[in-house]
Amino acid sequence: MNSFCPPRQTAGWYIPQLPYTSAVSVSKGHGRLERRTLTLMSDEYQFINWPGLAQVFKLEREVTTLATGVSRQETVYGLTSCTPAKADAHQILEWTRLYWNIENGLHYRRDVTLHEDDMRTRLTNLAQTIALINNFVVGLAQKLGYSNLASARRYFDASIASQLFS
Repeated sequence: MNSFCPPRQTAGWYIPQLPYTSAVSVSKGHGRLERRTLTLMSDEYQFINWPGLAQVFKLEREVTTLATGVSRQETVYGLTSCTPAKADAHQILEWTRLYWNIENGLHYRRDVTLHEDDMRTRLTNLAQTIALINNFVVGLAQKLGYSNLASARRYFDASIASQLFS
């Protein structure tokens, strides 16, 4: 069954069975069991009028908290310009995981710890400069051996003079 098709069809409508591929990954960590299923369909027939579109996908996530047994489901849809020859369902599933590693590893720290999202400016150069400084701060904290940016920030906030002039 093609999982992009609606569960029921209106009389008189024909939805063609299009080829698709799927990939599944399961991971366990941080007290959770997460199952991800990605269904990928090529847009070789150009049903969607979107310049550069090569494939569409549906990503279903089911996360179960091991301590409580409570599960939650989430479904997201995506588009990619990668052709089937460049990226199959397994590759795109891996990329979706890597995206969140980047988001959680850098952007979350910049947004939450350094309050980058709270900045309100319309000056492009200023926004880029703040982003550059924040990236420098994140990199410096890592280089100094801090695994927790908030902890590093508290330490340096409390002893800025001794750190700058020692």
